[in-house]
Amino acid sequence: MMQTAIVTGVTGGIGNETAKLFLEKGWRVVGVGRSDISKAENLTAFGERFLYVQGDVSVSDTKDRAIQAALDGGNTISALINVAGVAPKVRADLLEMTEESYDYVMDINAKGTFFFTQTVAKEMIKAADKEKSFNGAIVNIASISSYTSSVNRGEYCISKAGISMMTQLFADRLAEYHITVNEIRPGVIQTNMTAGVTEKYDKLIEEGTFPIARWGTPSDVAKAVFLFADGTLSYTTGEALSVDGGFCIRRL
Repeated sequence: MMQTAIVTGVTGGIGNETAKLFLEKGWRVVGVGRSDISKAENLTAFGERFLYVQGDVSVSDTKDRAIQAALDGGNTISALINVAGVAPKVRADLLEMTEESYDYVMDINAKGTFFFTQTVAKEMIKAADKEKSFNGAIVNIASISSYTSSVNRGEYCISKAGISMMTQLFADRLAEYHITVNEIRPGVIQTNMTAGVTEKYDKLIEEGTFPIARWGTPSDVAKAVFLFADGTLSYTTGEALSVDGGFCIRRL
């Protein structure tokens, strides 16, 4: 039986590219997104190996429908890739941030990721109990914002810092079941989320903020995700891999 992955946020750049790579590698993928399926037409081209579940990851029904789709036909879930995330609708100074904006970002980025992971982890544990050779992988998309202050989008930074701690917590809790939990910390990636601040990041790239002086691509992130999911790094858990053009290097 082919391996099955759930990938959230498949109508966005990183999620879409990640799902595409898994499909190209022969996996079965259940993709989750808030947008109409037309935003994932390049994935539907893979036929029955791609199933789309439309919905918000912060809503339990979306999570439940995606997991059921993954398990249909007696399949098990080999990997969960938590990509779905949002930025605040309005970038506001920390002192002006609203509760509504905080709740919007945290519900999707933090709450959605946590409870999706919790529920999938329970299904992976069932699979591990049945099949001793089972190995599961959970990969969270965090951000350089997990540790980098941006005072005009504090809710986003807090949500990503939360994902980094979730990675540690679930890695610790699930290791005994041969389920690895790791995270990717993308830097400045060319997606719809960064489209509105292109000029800002172009300038930072030009000024040398990133040693590899270019925008990152969704493909850069997808390849790192797959490295954690395909078993290559089966003795690695609780790790954060930066895909950020060297931004994480401390320089004088």
